[in-house]
Amino acid sequence: MKSLILAGGKGTRFAEETRFKPKPLIEINKLPMLIHIIDHYMKFDVKEFVILGGYKHEMIIDYFQNFCKKNKSGEFIYKTSTVQVLNTGEETMTGGRVKQAIQELKLTNFFLTYGDGISNVDISKLYQSHKLSSCLSTLTAVRPPARFGRLELEDNLVVSFGEKNQSQEGWINGGFFVMNSKIVDYISDDQTILEREPLETLAKEGKLNSYKHFGFWQPVDTIREKELLEKIMKKEIL
Repeated sequence: MKSLILAGGKGTRFAEETRFKPKPLIEINKLPMLIHIIDHYMKFDVKEFVILGGYKHEMIIDYFQNFCKKNKSGEFIYKTSTVQVLNTGEETMTGGRVKQAIQELKLTNFFLTYGDGISNVDISKLYQSHKLSSCLSTLTAVRPPARFGRLELEDNLVVSFGEKNQSQEGWINGGFFVMNSKIVDYISDDQTILEREPLETLAKEGKLNSYKHFGFWQPVDTIREKELLEKIMKKEIL
């Protein structure tokens, strides 16, 4: 099953580095976040990756070209896995990037996550949670700093989805999704933001499952968060 990694945004909140490179190439202890994420999935025997690029996507291609060979299909060979970089457009929103990937790659079920967050989430348990549900999508629910938004959960079912609603606290969307390609029916076009109408609608229809992760999760939106993550990763193996 393929794992899609959203890596096309401009990362304007981290302009100190994203003026020069796409956010997923920001290094954490001398290794891009993108590689940390791929390496984590590989621990759970996920071996096919598609980078959904946009802003400065050529730099992601160049990164892999510098140390990876290609197979006959034109995919990069990274360790025991393959990596494909798909240019989904600089101005495309998250939902649009996912829709393009579903249509171009003819996906059925797939993993999806953001290229700017590190976690030790158990991908196998996440997938099992999705299979046991009857939902079109499963997200990883985490407990973040209060500046993030809130999910309302009943058991493992997401009954209300409010991305980045800073007036509330609780569980929020930590990424690390499992999705069925039928979610494409909820994505209108390239300007659709996945975290708004598509996931909000799935929650209202009872089709959005959650896997509660109580372990490590850290987004990287600022230099302070980058420095914090580097300190943690020097002390711990995630």
